[in-house]
Amino acid sequence: MIKLVLADDEHLVRGAIAALLGLEDDIEVVAEVGRGDQVTDLVLEHDANIAVLDIEMPGATGLEAAAELKERATGCGVVILTSFGRPGYLRRALSAGARGFLAKDAPVEQLAGAIRKVHEGGRYIDTDLATAAMVGGESPLTDRESEVLRAAAGATVATIAKKLHLTEGTVRNYLSNAIGKTGAANRMAAIRTAQDMGWL
Repeated sequence: MIKLVLADDEHLVRGAIAALLGLEDDIEVVAEVGRGDQVTDLVLEHDANIAVLDIEMPGATGLEAAAELKERATGCGVVILTSFGRPGYLRRALSAGARGFLAKDAPVEQLAGAIRKVHEGGRYIDTDLATAAMVGGESPLTDRESEVLRAAAGATVATIAKKLHLTEGTVRNYLSNAIGKTGAANRMAAIRTAQDMGWL
């Protein structure tokens, strides 16, 4: 029996997925949660084999939860469900240790098949999402540029500099580089572009 923890902050979606997976003879949803920062504890508590994670959740994203599972619950396979076909997400999910990646609107048979494949040690990646990831390319941003952009939403240069222990001039340089690399007109547009591409 595959013991599964399901994490999605949308109650209706989570309930529907749990109910549908509950109809499968070899899958048991042992816990449901709406926060990413509670996933690992539930996996360890229930000795779950698989965690099915939404990307956008409070507490921690599905990608952050996957990375924590990779460190603390090495025997648990991770399947990421996303309603965002952002190219950068697939690469980030694989880097975080996920072995399954598919769209949230996939048929339950496809999700159940992905869960079984990951449980057996394989990978399952939705072909449309994989194609989008290849076409979208790698993030052009350095780690530091990404970090500065993440901190830049609604913050002054002085605030960013203090938070990241950088000089204001260095922050301006990183912002300028990020704006140029994303082809944006200003930093808010650069943030939106980087988020849309799944680079942040």
